[in-house]
Amino acid sequence: MDLDAADQLVERIAPQVRRTYGPRVVGGLGGFAGAFRLDYDERLFAHNYRDPVLVACADGVGSKLLVAVEAGRFDTIGIDLVAMNVNDLLCCGAEPLFFLDYVAVQRLKPDVVAQLVSGMVVGCEAARCALLGGETAEMPGLYSRGHFDLAGFSVGVVERGRMLSRRHVHPGDELIGVLSSGLHSNGYALVRRLLLTEAGLPLDEPIPTLGEPLVEALLRPTRIYVRGVLDVLARYQRRPRVTGMAHITGGGLPGNVPRILPDDCDAVIHCGSWPIPPIFGLIERYRVAEEELYRVFNMGIGFVLAVRPKSVAPVVRTLERAGEEALVIGRVRRGHGRLELR
Repeated sequence: MDLDAADQLVERIAPQVRRTYGPRVVGGLGGFAGAFRLDYDERLFAHNYRDPVLVACADGVGSKLLVAVEAGRFDTIGIDLVAMNVNDLLCCGAEPLFFLDYVAVQRLKPDVVAQLVSGMVVGCEAARCALLGGETAEMPGLYSRGHFDLAGFSVGVVERGRMLSRRHVHPGDELIGVLSSGLHSNGYALVRRLLLTEAGLPLDEPIPTLGEPLVEALLRPTRIYVRGVLDVLARYQRRPRVTGMAHITGGGLPGNVPRILPDDCDAVIHCGSWPIPPIFGLIERYRVAEEELYRVFNMGIGFVLAVRPKSVAPVVRTLERAGEEALVIGRVRRGHGRLELR
């Protein structure tokens, strides 16, 4: 490890990381671990969480990293890393508390890692959580020159009696889809093979069907749904009116919506009920079957909420006030835990 470079990195990222701190973060950077107080805000943990349950998850951004390396752009990939974790936390009704990262590099370049952390700071601010700590490891024998890997870890909290599970979803629930910003962070092995390797499309030249250079579409960060979803849960979870939620990542709608269905329910989704970003049309041109597109990609829907019918309109309004685009894309019916795309 280049110790001088490591020290330089800490000096550069410290002011940014502190932007994500609230009064519940104990201490600062440089220790062996981060600390977070659960009893600081009496209103939060004595009133809202009488029986709090901690929820944790880990994820990465896959081969989207290779696009960032090829383009030499690292300012948004940290947002993706945070998003892939905190959006998962939301699915059981949890509020993100803090985030940690792991960056493994062939050789430490403070400029690159500082850009990665800058993106994580932006993501944590959007997710209303603290960037509590992380690790940067230099591994010249493991990674080839210029390459690296990222992993993220997030911890949240939810009241035990308000945790969402499959048993809450019932026939008749409406499915609200929240639009994605594009590819998000899944399917990049296929995207790179089709668009970059086989088709040889340039990253930095405008693509007429996209209306922008390909690199902009490929590196557009994953949306973070925390603000809108937490606003919805604060208003409509107690009865409950929101019965289930799914983050649409690897496996697309067919791979993720069934994860919130009980064994006696199916989900029916109407594929023409939302606008599909043009990047998916570009991919389809390279002889990818529609069924495969829906199995690999989010196809324009990044998050799905199952909602009782009478609450659909106010839930959509709440999401829209938070800056999201949301609309009804399907319904739950009696069945066998499967998804039908129409």
